[in-house]
Amino acid sequence: MRNMVRLKTPRLVVRDPSPKDIDGWHRLFSDPKTMYYLQDVLTRSLEETQRNLDAAITEAQSPNRTKYFFAIEHGETGALVGTVGYTAEETTPVGKLAHMGYWMLPEHRGHGFMAEAVREVLRFAFEDDNVFRINTGCMAENRASERVMQRCGLIKEAERKAFAWHDGRMKDRVEYRLLKDEWVLARKMENP
Repeated sequence: MRNMVRLKTPRLVVRDPSPKDIDGWHRLFSDPKTMYYLQDVLTRSLEETQRNLDAAITEAQSPNRTKYFFAIEHGETGALVGTVGYTAEETTPVGKLAHMGYWMLPEHRGHGFMAEAVREVLRFAFEDDNVFRINTGCMAENRASERVMQRCGLIKEAERKAFAWHDGRMKDRVEYRLLKDEWVLARKMENP
C-alpha cells in the first residue's frame, strides 16, 4: 500500500479520502445543484455514492495511481468542504499531463477555500508528483469556477463557442492551463 497523501494549508487539510467521508461525500455528489455542470458524476443513491468513494479510496492505494482526487476538510471543524484533484492522463518524458477538477458544498462557498485547496494541489502536483502540465475548464457561464482558475494563476487557453450540449442547449466552454515552469516562475515572483 502506498503512503496516503495529506496536505495542509492555513485553513484546510487536503487528503486522500477515507471511509469516514461517506456522509459529506454523499451530500456533495448527490446534490443536483453542486453537480449541475457534471451530471455524469452525480450519484442518485447512497449505494452509488459508496461505490464512488470506494473507487477513490482504492485508487489512492494503487501503486499505479493516476487519479488524485482529495477530500477537502475544514482544518478546525473537520467538516468535508468539497473535493479537488486531477487525473494524470498521460506520462511523457518531461512529466505527467493532467486534467484537474473540483467541487464544493454550497455552505462553504465564498470563503476562498477552493482557491486555497487548488493552490496546494498544484504545488503537490508540480513538486511531488512530476506533473508537467495541468489543464482544466468549465462552462463559460460558471463564473465562480473560472474565478478559482484565475485566482490560482492558471492561464486562459481557449474559449470554445457552442462547445457542449448541456441542460437543453449548446453552451460555451473556457479552458485554462498551467505548465510547471509557469508555476515555478509565478512562485518566484510571489516570493522573490
